[in-house]
Amino acid sequence: MELIIGLLSGAVGGNVAGGLLKNLNQGTLINSISGIVGGGLGGTILSGLTGGGMAEAAAGGGLDIASILGQVAGGGVGGGVVLAIVGVVRNMMAK
Repeated sequence: MELIIGLLSGAVGGNVAGGLLKNLNQGTLINSISGIVGGGLGGTILSGLTGGGMAEAAAGGGLDIASILGQVAGGGVGGGVVLAIVGVVRNMMAK
């Protein structure tokens, strides 16, 4: 369940970052794909940094609000970061 939350929030984060950073915007499809990849990575990294506490809560069926918010934050930030990287690379290749 936490992976799904991370992927969805990553897609949203990628599109929000694309909307805010017009020069890195790659269109809705690329923004979403970059966000999904970043959301998965961001959620995994955040879970590893917190000692897997969120994964243990999810495995026990106890998804509390803190773990959900943590996944949304990690996924959203990860999605935005990966979109920024993709945007910079694509802009450099276009020149």
